[in-house]
Amino acid sequence: MKKSVLVALAVSAIILSGCDFLRTIAGRPTAKKVEAVRLERIRQEEARHQARLDSMKRIQQHLADSLALEQYLLDSLTQSKGTVMTPANLGGIGVANLEYNYYIVVGAFRDPANAKRKKTQCDNAGYPALIIAFRNGLNAVALCPSNSIAETIKNLKAVKGQSFCPQDGWILVNQ
Repeated sequence: MKKSVLVALAVSAIILSGCDFLRTIAGRPTAKKVEAVRLERIRQEEARHQARLDSMKRIQQHLADSLALEQYLLDSLTQSKGTVMTPANLGGIGVANLEYNYYIVVGAFRDPANAKRKKTQCDNAGYPALIIAFRNGLNAVALCPSNSIAETIKNLKAVKGQSFCPQDGWILVNQ
């Protein structure tokens, strides 16, 4: 009888207390603790995902700001009576593609000998120059290649103060 009472008490204790009682006795986490850990992992994963989204938004905004600044500078240069040209305006480039986005052009000549003389003047003044041949027959003498419009505008102001640069020097936009 003692055994049956003990067994009955043990069975009723198990039935009434559930698995959490046995888990506690075994030193295992209860259902509440397991659920809390699961929810914490979900929260951490959501936080990591949100951090990635925020990072992508910051990069996207930086690119948009950079493009807007570039367009603003080009528009400002054009409005201030500066000249901005693209290879398409000049019939296209007659040689291989240009490496940089922006060049300062200090002269464009039909006669290649004149372009070579202007290039020599620029080289002697400390501004390495290159000659860009266009399909329409012009040979442009270009300096200060850059991928930054802000840097190109700064260089244009500096070059315009040199004796070899005419006041109508312009920026070639290679896009």
